[in-house]
Amino acid sequence: MERLEYLNVIAELWTSLPEKFRRPGTSEHSQNQKRGRPVDSFLEGPVYVPTIALLFVTDIPYGRIFSVDPITTEWSLVVEYDGEPNGMVWNPISRTIVIADFKQGILSLDPETKQFETLASRYHGERFKGPNNLVVSDDGTIFFTDQGMTGLHDPTGRVYRLHPDGKLDHILTNGPSPNGLVLSRDRSVLFIAMTRDNSVWHVPFYADGSVQRVGRFSSYFGIGGPAGMALDLEGNIFVAHSTLGTIFVHRANGELMAKIQSPQGTGTTNLTWAGEGSNVLYIVESETGSLLRLDWHCAGCL
Repeated sequence: MERLEYLNVIAELWTSLPEKFRRPGTSEHSQNQKRGRPVDSFLEGPVYVPTIALLFVTDIPYGRIFSVDPITTEWSLVVEYDGEPNGMVWNPISRTIVIADFKQGILSLDPETKQFETLASRYHGERFKGPNNLVVSDDGTIFFTDQGMTGLHDPTGRVYRLHPDGKLDHILTNGPSPNGLVLSRDRSVLFIAMTRDNSVWHVPFYADGSVQRVGRFSSYFGIGGPAGMALDLEGNIFVAHSTLGTIFVHRANGELMAKIQSPQGTGTTNLTWAGEGSNVLYIVESETGSLLRLDWHCAGCL
């Protein structure tokens, strides 16, 4: 049998957070998440908003959301608030950006009026551990991870499903640091990055939406683990590894088909699609406060 070789490519540095926006120092986030290490920013959650043709990213430790013009690479501060915004996704139904905020819960932001709305902050009266990332289905259902400070020592991270009518239910309650997630194109499977398990879990659904038999889709190595994820129209799954500076690209059956590497750092944490044909992959390099880009051979799923 012929051995299939995977593609190994290097993304290009596209733009970096301007010095005027960097804040050397510590924050509540850096004290808890970075063991007190000073950080001038920690970018995350890239999302493209087609209605105004801008790319948005979060800065977790300082509660900021920035926009970046894909043509001029100009950065603008959109909003600063008392939160720790992490993952973001565009909801075309409500025409808002939905934010997984570690401190505040699941929020909705109108990118033009800059008005916030809280969509969920509790489950049966209990505060979330700390939401991390999310994905929106084509019917407006929001799936999000509630990571908190969980890990192999405390595998109690949760994954929720927020229905358009406001109903909130559990999908998983035993996750060791659930992070990024994507839905298969037919919406029958949810893929979840379990950072401290250094793996991606495969979560299939029955027709009624209940969970079938959960397994591991892929496994990795290193001190950190997989973080943000993306999907293309071929069904290939993109997994950003938080400490290897690599995006692992898997076919739908789990086979590794490509590695996309950072040209400068190790903290590749999240990614999204943009461009005229939705085939440009934008990657956040959190440790350096940079955005990378790569032209892909097919369009991505937005």
